[in-house]
Amino acid sequence: MSKIFPHRVAVTAVGFVCSIGNDAQTVDASLRELRNGIEVYPPFDKPEIPIKLAGTIKDFKTDSTDPEDWTFPARYKIRREVLRGFSPHVLYAYCATLQAIENAKLTPEQVSNPDTGMYTASAGSVYFLHNQISRMYAMGVNRCSPMGIVSSVTGTLSYNLVAAFKIQGASCGFASACASSAHAAGMAWDAIASGRQKRMFVVGGEDGNTDSILPFAGMRALSSNPDPATGSRPFDKKRDGFVGTGGAAVVVLEEWESAKERGAPILAEFLGWGQASDGYNVAISHPEGAGLARAMENALKETGLTPEQIDYINAHGTSTPIGDHSEILAVKKVFGVNPKVAVGSTKAITGHGLSLAGAMEAGFCALAIHNGYTPGTAHTSELDPVAEGLNIPLQTLPVGPTIAMSNSSGFGGANVSLIFAKPGV
Repeated sequence: MSKIFPHRVAVTAVGFVCSIGNDAQTVDASLRELRNGIEVYPPFDKPEIPIKLAGTIKDFKTDSTDPEDWTFPARYKIRREVLRGFSPHVLYAYCATLQAIENAKLTPEQVSNPDTGMYTASAGSVYFLHNQISRMYAMGVNRCSPMGIVSSVTGTLSYNLVAAFKIQGASCGFASACASSAHAAGMAWDAIASGRQKRMFVVGGEDGNTDSILPFAGMRALSSNPDPATGSRPFDKKRDGFVGTGGAAVVVLEEWESAKERGAPILAEFLGWGQASDGYNVAISHPEGAGLARAMENALKETGLTPEQIDYINAHGTSTPIGDHSEILAVKKVFGVNPKVAVGSTKAITGHGLSLAGAMEAGFCALAIHNGYTPGTAHTSELDPVAEGLNIPLQTLPVGPTIAMSNSSGFGGANVSLIFAKPGV
């Protein structure tokens, strides 16, 4: 362990509200069995909308702009004064955080103290913001909700959860597009590994509705395939774009000795991370994956690992023609053609969670390591020739990774690689 980062970091719990399940147990089963969370999204099922699919959130109804009209599982009890500041993804994240607290066996005192912080990532709620601005212009500013700003702008996830859970440690929201919650996880690792915090909640969330997904059709980034069984097919020769999704994921990180001392469950060790930028284009990945390759190299350097020690790469793998191509080239640059390294994308069954993706897939890696399996890449039948030589399992493998890497990339060429390991390795 370096002098700069003298503390080890444990993953002690995860929580989910996402397209493949609303708790860790259901998500775990979906990853093992490659259960598809993508379906035809009713608001898209109109002749004038060319996009039909989304990774849908089940058992939550959040169509109304009045949170008091929402319905959600009865196990969650939320006070009115707390709920009224929420947008849909804040609700999802609140519920996922409750799960994570329960799974980590944390007391209220362990959640609310100066040693416990929270880093969040979301794009805010375009749905709620549009409603508030439209109401202001149509009816006047005094007819807007007093909670309109805190429920809608980019920092809404942080504002609401930090207040609701009485977080006293470090708190901040991250906005680097689809790398956002991976950045949050990396910076949370820094805070614990350096000794500044003992415990961090890493939270990612997105509304996953028409307003947050459909604008990407204007970029020609979304799949126009109407079939849920083939809409998201990372690395496939016939892929034509990503399928959007929303929800929330929470990962609890703790200083290793502190976690052991309190008898916390430890799913995985978070060994370290790396980041780098493409410096190429505002929206398009570097054609050779230069920034992502450097991010992976930086993560390996930080952890002292060699490429040969990585068993599994949870790829960013959104199913876009350009993005998947550049990531494949980046992986080949760093790892060569190494059949030992399984490369896969869980977005085949979840859809792409945008800023949520990094935290969600970090949680997937922790589950895979802890429970002993390697998720396959569903829906892919004809690999892109550029992927020749890579080990891309199309079915879940019954053996889990010892060391896993999770990649995320965002607009502007932001790239993050996180590395997790089986405890005791």
